[in-house]
Amino acid sequence: IFAWWAERITGGGADAHERLTELAAAQPVGAHGLVALDWENGNRSVLVDHELSGVIVGLTLATRPEDVYRALIEATAFGTRTIVEAFESAGVTVRSFTAAGGLVKNRFLMQTYADVLRRPISLIGTEQGPALGAAIHAAVAAGAHPDVPTAAEAMGRRIERAFEPRPDAASAYDALYDEYRQLHDHFGRGDDVLHRLRRIRNATLGGHG
Repeated sequence: IFAWWAERITGGGADAHERLTELAAAQPVGAHGLVALDWENGNRSVLVDHELSGVIVGLTLATRPEDVYRALIEATAFGTRTIVEAFESAGVTVRSFTAAGGLVKNRFLMQTYADVLRRPISLIGTEQGPALGAAIHAAVAAGAHPDVPTAAEAMGRRIERAFEPRPDAASAYDALYDEYRQLHDHFGRGDDVLHRLRRIRNATLGGHG
């Protein structure tokens, strides 16, 4: 979703992401006045509805590209918090996270997640997470280690609590998250406008797309 926005505003590329991140990170929490629902590709959890579409609330003539970019980052973090709360409401406690993949390079994004989730985030100690996972399982299959946890302990490395939630930012995000949840439930469980718009679009395109 970040690439979708960067490509439409700047043509995309790593430099575009770096510049948008730099500008977005310079803002105080809530300064853009936006809340987004990152459903441009539907919602896979917790609503499980691929026909939902994205929403950005609060746009004005003063809204800048980096404002939307930041709102989209926050939306993905809010969506993650919604999933965590669903787990916890079902009795599954979530205390911390370990992140892997290309997005861990974006320190602003990772810090946003820690603040929104109010939980620490650790990082795996390699940029090649899938390859390391395959090697761990191969080592167990070859008999070098008795099981996956033992192999992971021996072969893996984790940077503990690389990102800690900041109390002031977390409190500011709580207020935005309350707004997100209202929009989430309104457009995801209440008003059917997103589905109606899709039906109009599909009818106009002759059922394609």
